[in-house]
Amino acid sequence: MNDQPLEDAGPGTKAEDRHNQSVVDPTTRYLLLGIFLLLTVGFLYVARTILLPMSIAVLFSLVLGPVVRWLSRRGIPAPASASAIVVVLLVGFVTIGYLLSGPIAAIVADAPRISDEIQKKFAILSKPIDAFNRATAEVQNLVTPDNADRVVVESQSGLELGYLATDAGQRLAATALSLVLLLFVLASGDLFQEKLIKVLPTLADKKRGLRIAREIEQGVSRYLFTVTSINVGLGAVVALVFWVIGMPSPLLWGLTTALANFLPYIGPAMIAIGAFGIGVVAFDTIGQALLAPALFVGISTLEGQIITPTIVGHRHALNAVVILASIAFWGWIWGIVGALIAVPMLVTIKVFADNVDGLRAFGEFLGARHTPVSAVDNGENGKS
Repeated sequence: MNDQPLEDAGPGTKAEDRHNQSVVDPTTRYLLLGIFLLLTVGFLYVARTILLPMSIAVLFSLVLGPVVRWLSRRGIPAPASASAIVVVLLVGFVTIGYLLSGPIAAIVADAPRISDEIQKKFAILSKPIDAFNRATAEVQNLVTPDNADRVVVESQSGLELGYLATDAGQRLAATALSLVLLLFVLASGDLFQEKLIKVLPTLADKKRGLRIAREIEQGVSRYLFTVTSINVGLGAVVALVFWVIGMPSPLLWGLTTALANFLPYIGPAMIAIGAFGIGVVAFDTIGQALLAPALFVGISTLEGQIITPTIVGHRHALNAVVILASIAFWGWIWGIVGALIAVPMLVTIKVFADNVDGLRAFGEFLGARHTPVSAVDNGENGKS
């Protein structure tokens, strides 16, 4: 008599539990996913002071990690080689900053004359712009009194100076934090891979996890090192060409080109426009002013369409729309530095997705149209 209710209740309860676990409201699922994404974006923005230096340190470690391991195989301890690399980077940054401080200061001091020269040479185009500015000023005067304008401008100027001072200190602190993190990551050697092996339960999982980690590290480091070398070479060529044709501050143009080339499409376009603007001031005729941007466009096209695809290959080719969206997103979240590291981070994500079974479809989505399917399969077979 007492056993029957228990037999009835048991199966009924289990069936009801299975039903509750299997039925998931799609609306609730998508709502929770949207909330999670919004919270993630908010976290990336709020914690950018910490996350940005950490991301830069990780990317640099992927580029310089093979160098540390190469030196370790030749008897140099990882902490010693890591310390030497960080010191060289620090000296290099300080030297470049010192060399560029003069040209940048000269351009800033000469900004009013540059503006006047551009306005004189484009006087025909400035007339409609001046008319629009006068109309805007008249409307603003009708809405806001002159005294209020002065108070607003003065307060904004004070806030801007304070913001610049604070921002400069934050950038300096972020740079120091990136170098310190890079030192510890490089000095740790294969610590993370050793921890990964210890955490995974079975021998098969250990082997598979180690293989995936090595493939991801090799793919990302090879890409970042290659692209960084190409960008440095491009900057050197542009600096030399601009020096030959008489462009002001060719060293500054070379460094700017090397950095801007991490922004596909957007960076080269900005350099070409800037070269034309400075060329208008530096040269007497519009034809001479067009020489610098024309040469730059030719060099940049040769690099982007022939040299880089030939050296890097199509395995890490990315979707152009995804590239622009990534630059816009990380630029919005982390500013200009975030935009500069957007593509390297995107390549890191793609290499990771190509080597993880459940994420290969996402990696294929990130790839360009001409990315061969066999390139993704090579990651599965351990041939990447």
